[in-house]
Amino acid sequence: MELLNFSPQQFEVFVLILIRISALLLLFPIFDSPLFPRVVKVSLALALTLALFPVVPVDPARFPRHAVGLLVLGISELFAGMVLGLAVRLFFAAIQLAGQMVGFQMGFSIINVLDPQTGGQVSIIDQIGLLVVMLLFLSLNGHHVMITALAESFRILAPGALNLQKGFLSLMLASAGNMFALGIKIGAPAIAALLFTDAAFGICARFVPQMNILIAGFPVKIVVGLFFFGLTLQIVGLTTRLYLSHLPGQLRTLLTLMGSP
Repeated sequence: MELLNFSPQQFEVFVLILIRISALLLLFPIFDSPLFPRVVKVSLALALTLALFPVVPVDPARFPRHAVGLLVLGISELFAGMVLGLAVRLFFAAIQLAGQMVGFQMGFSIINVLDPQTGGQVSIIDQIGLLVVMLLFLSLNGHHVMITALAESFRILAPGALNLQKGFLSLMLASAGNMFALGIKIGAPAIAALLFTDAAFGICARFVPQMNILIAGFPVKIVVGLFFFGLTLQIVGLTTRLYLSHLPGQLRTLLTLMGSP
């Protein structure tokens, strides 16, 4: 295959592969940051496309010859890539949810910082959890798992073969529900410790009304919250390792439900 000597059919396949990879990178929690230069993102998408193009089993003859049909194929590839990226993003969102709940219990709901990735106000504890899970994901070769799954996705769901099945929506809704359940489970130790701390200060206020609970409570809750959230990060490491072991099967199931029965 000569890089600058594509036939029109090969170029159509190349563009479809590029669309799926670009959509995945658009929602992938590590590469979607505005801090990454656009040139780096485009270069990465093109490099992955060139690497996967020779091994993607696609018959260009089955593609439609009119513009509307090609546009529909492009939209289907965009949808497939976004689903793959969203499946991984839900796990990162669960860790952020745990950090946000812990930060709220600590009294950090009014001490937000500007997130350069999203441009919005986010919790400090939320950002700590996100950065930790990103480092764990990369250190456990999660990016290798995603590249392998991306290459396999073209075998399970060939370009232009999108056909959503009945169980697809149910699986996506279940994944979104599991995100909330996982976030609560991860943040539960710190949330429970802070709840008992509030209860202890409530008892002190009842028996020692002269104590200024508002002034004394803030530093104690911060120390308790940071201590137990630090212990919670151990759970995040185990959860990330377990998640990566199940990720290929989860993505394979999603791709199967998006293809022909």
